[in-house]
Amino acid sequence: MKILVCISHVPDTTSKINFTDDNTKFDTNGVQFVINPNDEFGLTRAMWFKEKQGATVDVVNVGGPETEPTLRKALAIGADSAIRVNTPATDGFAVAKQLANVVKDGGYDLVIAGRESIDYNGGMVPGMLAELIDANFVTNCISLEVDGTNAKAVREIDGGKETVSTSLPLVIGGQKGLVEESDLRIPNMRGIMQARQKPLKVLGPVDATKETTTVKFEKPEPKGAVTMVSPDNLDELVSLLHNEAKVI
Repeated sequence: MKILVCISHVPDTTSKINFTDDNTKFDTNGVQFVINPNDEFGLTRAMWFKEKQGATVDVVNVGGPETEPTLRKALAIGADSAIRVNTPATDGFAVAKQLANVVKDGGYDLVIAGRESIDYNGGMVPGMLAELIDANFVTNCISLEVDGTNAKAVREIDGGKETVSTSLPLVIGGQKGLVEESDLRIPNMRGIMQARQKPLKVLGPVDATKETTTVKFEKPEPKGAVTMVSPDNLDELVSLLHNEAKVI
């Protein structure tokens, strides 16, 4: 089984976010980048298939040279090889087009992507990719088993879980629960040294129309001051909720 894991290069959630050019561009200065958490769950599950079923695992990213350290980390975790499509990740459709070309050329049976990236939270790429390569698709995936060309997946739905049976080729949008957080892997020294010798192929982009344009970014409004109310003064609490918060 050939597996391709899609890796997004995203800011660490502890990074302070700023914008430039009149709030139209993300400011990368001083920002630490990591593997998108949803993708990391998928990569860990792919490692299980590699170790238990002899699968080969490649990772792919759409982006510039600045994303290669993130791909090298994925190689250090255990992926066999990496692919970088040398073009900015401008929007979901353009990224899906680049990934579709990689999947078709590589003949992959299973594509594991995160259900969404934590930077833009678009949640569009896995579904569009599945459509472009004519593959089955399961999103919000929290469990995946593969037996030959058959697959069984569990996904979160409103108020519960749904178990589905499908077949390869398959694209999943994985998330927390696909593996336990305790199973996530930290690269060790041996993995880091081996990653330096593993192939990282850089591909030119295919033509892809950019369907969306970012107009402006806005940060959330700062939180207001906290008003402390004595637990013995219920009248003041009710008055504040009614007159200021206007929730009653």
